[in-house]
Parts: sequence; structure tokens; C-alpha cells
Amino acid sequence: MANALIQSWLNYNPEGDKTLYQNVLRQFVRHESDSSASFILERSLNRVQLLGRVGQDPIMRQVEGKNPVTIFSLATNEMWRSGEVETIQTGDVTQKTTWHRISVFRPGLRDISYQYVKKGARIYVEGKIDYGEYTDKNNVRRQATTIIADNIIFLSEHAKEKS
Repeated sequence: MANALIQSWLNYNPEGDKTLYQNVLRQFVRHESDSSASFILERSLNRVQLLGRVGQDPIMRQVEGKNPVTIFSLATNEMWRSGEVETIQTGDVTQKTTWHRISVFRPGLRDISYQYVKKGARIYVEGKIDYGEYTDKNNVRRQATTIIADNIIFLSEHAKEKS
């Protein structure tokens, strides 16, 4: 199975440099072993890329005993046309907006995003997705999905000028 996955990945390599792709991909593929006592670590990947508009000015929260965090919302839009696929001109355009909660923990990025991210700004966020639980003020357990930002690129002109 792993060899088939590696081989199919190599078929799409336009430069023909099979060893680089093979070495990178092998880091993510579990190797089968005859010995049940052998323990082989496998790597995994949790990456998110979002491009959208900020829904609210960021807030900075300090949780007791933890580092501060900058939090803001980001809207991404998905658009599609209903109707005939062959002709772009037919059909109505439908749009779906998805809201994402962005949390920034890295000290430098946290402070810059708190200062320069503004409602309506267009930004690009790279990070990882985190599923967590918390207890609300009514003592009810809730689930929360958060994007932990590792990198933010400001695309709006007014944000670039200030930074």
C-alpha cells in the first residue's frame, strides 16, 4: 500500500526528481513491520490555509496561568453557479459564508495581529485546526473549533501601510 501511494505521488512530479518526493513522503507513511514489538513513529499533518475578511477587531485575552492570546473572526466565501455547467453565463450565483475563529499565541505575531488586524481587512492565515472543550458561564460543556495561526499576511492596503 505504501509503495503504491509513493509511486502514484511520484508520477505527478514534473521535474523528475523522485528521491526528494520519495524521502518527504516516506516521513508520512507508516512502514509495516513483521515484529509486533517494534514501535514505529509516523508523522501526521494538520495545516489550514484561509483567505478572507476579518469579521471583528481582535481582542486579547489573558487566561489565568497562561500566555495571552489574540482572537478574531475570519469569513471565507464559497461561490458556485447553479444550472448548466457548460456555460458560465447561465444559472444563479450562490454564496456560502463560513466563519472561522482565529487564535494567535505566538508572542510577536500575537502583538502585531492585535495592533494591525482590523474589521473588514483582507488577510491570509496559515495555521492548524484545534478542537477543544470549555465550560461556559452556565457550567455547560461546549465544543469549540479554533484555527491556531502560525502566519498572517496582510493583504489590505491600509494594514500594509501601518505595519
